[in-house]
Formats: sequence, structure tokens, C-alpha cells
Amino acid sequence: MKPADHPKIPSRKIGVLIANLGTPDNYDYWSMRRYLSEFLSDKRVIDYPAWKWQPILQAFVLTKRPFSSGAAYKSIWNHEEGESPLMTITKKQTSALSESLHGMFGDQVMVDFCMRYGNPSTQSKVDAMIEAGCDKILFFPLYPQYAGATTATANDAFFAALAKPAWQPATRTVPAYFDHPKYIEALAGSIKNAYAKIENEPDILLLSYHGMPERYLMQGDPYHCQCQKTTRLVTEALGWKRDRILTTFQSKFGPEEWLKPYTVEEVARQAQAGNKNLAIAAPAFSADCIETLEEINEEIKEAFEEAGGENFTYIPCLNDDAPHIEALAEIVRENLAGWVR
Repeated sequence: MKPADHPKIPSRKIGVLIANLGTPDNYDYWSMRRYLSEFLSDKRVIDYPAWKWQPILQAFVLTKRPFSSGAAYKSIWNHEEGESPLMTITKKQTSALSESLHGMFGDQVMVDFCMRYGNPSTQSKVDAMIEAGCDKILFFPLYPQYAGATTATANDAFFAALAKPAWQPATRTVPAYFDHPKYIEALAGSIKNAYAKIENEPDILLLSYHGMPERYLMQGDPYHCQCQKTTRLVTEALGWKRDRILTTFQSKFGPEEWLKPYTVEEVARQAQAGNKNLAIAAPAFSADCIETLEEINEEIKEAFEEAGGENFTYIPCLNDDAPHIEALAEIVRENLAGWVR
């Protein structure tokens, strides 16, 4: 029996903390500058020495880029909710996943989300879960394909957050799920559903993944290989010939050579080769965001049309679609083995 002055201890439970890249709080200059400074100062993202990179970042990149990035965010902003689409969708994913896991495990499990950059921070959500009584936390970066600049830096922030609590919870991290059958099934199903609604069937489908410097691949990052396997598995699940789907990479930044082919160049090549009907999906993104809604569906679409393309279809990310939530719930269930009844 506890003494009368014993600190209150909440009933124990298990936390499932999903994590995404992040979002600025608004699209004004200072909100964008804070967000971009945090993002582009991450050594996992830009690995140049700080003495070399920070003067360039602070004096040049962050004086101009907040304006262009802010304009891009404004074009896709959820003005009704006062937040970015990524925030809106992540909230829906969290709610749907929570409902699904409650059906499996009841009140044993609580679900929340955090962002690697911006708000809500990983630290704030880890603290909140511990305060709520979570003595075990499963951390789930929503990146199907592992990359140092995405999965690893999310895990870094999670591990750093664990350095502060007096009572540190037991923890697990969810590995990359690029080849998980439920994820592949959800991707293939989204493509089938989209094609059923397209009047002019696409000549080619591009699976556009976020890019990274080629140097990272040479240093051992498995991202490129995992992207290629996702494409192969989706092609097999659809029962298509391999020449109907291409793997491309987008969002190049800086002077280095990045993974190729570049999506923006490939759509132009396809149009010039006579493939006037084109579709694009983005399997590396668990939720629609600036890179899909603005970069793909505006900039890359424009490049395709300027090269002579006629019908461009962007297939949305899996977002909070039921098959995607089912896949995420199954992955969580597998990773909670031994922790829950």
C-alpha cells in the first residue's frame, strides 16, 4: 500500500507515437524561416560541416527561400482549419488508427502523433505520453522506405526526447515497411481505383519518390534499393508488365547529383516521346504534402504540359484511406507483439 504522500501514478498503458516530417505553423516569412532553419540545419538532411553550411543557410538560403516556400504553402493551405494539409491528414490518420487499435486492444493503447520539425514536437509528445502513464512507447516514423534523412532523424529526435524523463519508458521503433504486404496491397488498390476513374488511360505510370544525393546511396543508405523493390512489388500486385511503370525521384536540392531519373525531367521526356497521357503516384509519402500537392500536381504537371503532354493524373497518397489505416494497424500489431494481450 502506498503512503499518503506518495506521488500519484497513472494507470499504465502503451503509447503508439506516429511521426511525420513536419510543417510550418503558417506560410508567412518568419514561420517559414523558423521551420526551414530547423529542417535544413539537420545534419542528417544536409551533412556539410556547420562552419561551411550555416553561413550559406543563414545569409542566403533563409533570406529568399521562405518567400518562395511560403507562396507554395499558401497555394495548398487548408485555410478553413488554419493549417497545412499534412497536419490535417496526420490528425485524421491518428484518429482512424486510434479507433482501429482500440478495437484490437481496448484502453491498453493510446495513439498520438508528432512532427520531426515544427509542431507538435517529438519531445512534447513523448513527455505527454509519459505523463499519461505510458511505460512502453512504440515509435512509428511514417516513412515506408528507410532513409537516414527521414527515418533515422525521426528516431534521433525520439531517442533524444527519452534522455530527459526520470522514469524512462521501454521503447521500440517500427522498421521500414516498404515491402509489407498490406502496404503494397493498399498502394496497388489506390492505383486501380484511380485508373478506373480516368477517361484516357495513362500510357505510363511514374512512381515518384523523394530524392536524395547519389552520394548517400554510395555511403550505404538503403533507400534507393527499397524504392525499387516497392515499385517491383506494386507492379506484380497490379499484374502489369514492367514497362508500364517507371521509378523516378523528385525534390532535388543543391548542386550535387541526386538519384535519377529526375521526375520533372522524365515527365517531359515521356511527353516528347509521344506518351501524352501520364499518371503519377508518390509511394514514399504517407500523406499528401507540399511535395505532392504543389510540386507534383503543379510544377511537375506544368513541365509535362509544356513538353506537349495532354492528360496528367496525380494519384493521391494513401492518407487516411481505410486500406492504409488497416495496413498501419497491422504493422503496429506486429510490432506490439509481447507487449499487449
